[in-house]
Parts: sequence; structure tokens; C-alpha cells
Amino acid sequence: MLSALQAAAQEQGGAMNRLPVTVYKGDTIPVINLRDVFIYSKTFSSKRKEKEFWRKVRDVRKTLPLAHEIRGIIIETYEFQQTLPDDKARDKHMKKVEKELMKTYRPVMTKLTLRQGKMLIKLVDRECNQTSYALIKVFRGKLRAGFYQAFASMFGASLKSDYDPEGEDAEIEEIIFLIENGLI
Repeated sequence: MLSALQAAAQEQGGAMNRLPVTVYKGDTIPVINLRDVFIYSKTFSSKRKEKEFWRKVRDVRKTLPLAHEIRGIIIETYEFQQTLPDDKARDKHMKKVEKELMKTYRPVMTKLTLRQGKMLIKLVDRECNQTSYALIKVFRGKLRAGFYQAFASMFGASLKSDYDPEGEDAEIEEIIFLIENGLI
């Protein structure tokens, strides 16, 4: 059997490729590692619940990359802030960062629906392990965080929303798993 595998490898690539092997009861067996296979089946009790699920899938697909970007920006900004000498320099840098972020992300954020905005708030909490309110408060101060919270509450959202992967956000966590593993 091993010679047949070697012959097939020679035919395909021209050069001899070596496979890792193991010997079991005197027989040489090639070792081939396969990636995990996930079998997923979802049933819905009604068409309305199915439609709601696929709407959440759409919202997660649109907002999860943004949440990843936000996490990266926060880490980068925090690390750079640690190199600055004093509070005045940090404040000046944060104003510059905020201006650049508004310029870059305002067009993206204005295209989000209210549902997607709420989803983004939750996913930022998931990615950063802190609520959006807490992040704004740390970087821009309590007054600015309060302003943004008041603005969000006018639209029925809250920057203080926690992400609960075992509770109310379990379906979102399931959707993220399915997306990251290429199942949907």
C-alpha cells in the first residue's frame, strides 16, 4: 500500500513526497491529519424565527469584521499612548485619533441599520471584554462617554450593553462559530 502511495505522489508532483507513517502490528500506515468536520443542522419552529435567524446572520457578517478592526485600533492606540510622556500629549493624540476615526468610519457607520449598530455594540464588548461606554470613558473621558451614551439611548441602544454568550447572546455566539468555520 505504501508503495502505491509513493508511486501516486511521484506521478503527481514528479518528486518524491514523504508522508509521515506509523507502524501498527508490523504494518506501515500513512498518517494523514484531516481538519475537523462540523455537522450542523438547525430547525426552526416557524418561518418568522427562521427569517429572524438569517437576519442575525446578515448583521453578524456585516459587523464582526468591524468589531475585529475596533479591537485592533484599541490595542494599537493603547500601546502608543503608553509611550507618550504626559496627559497633554495623550489628549492631543486622542483628539487626532478620534478625528481620523470619524473621517474613516463615519461613512461605514451611517450605512449600518439600528439593529446592526446594536449588534456592533455587543460584538465590541465580546472582542474587547469591555463595554463601548467603558472604552470611551477610558480613552476620551466620562463627559464624552456620557454624551455618546445619551445619543445612543435616543435610538434605543445602550453603550453599556454587555455581551452574554451563554444567555441572551447564545445564538449570536453560535452564528459567529458557524461563520468562522465556514459553515454558513
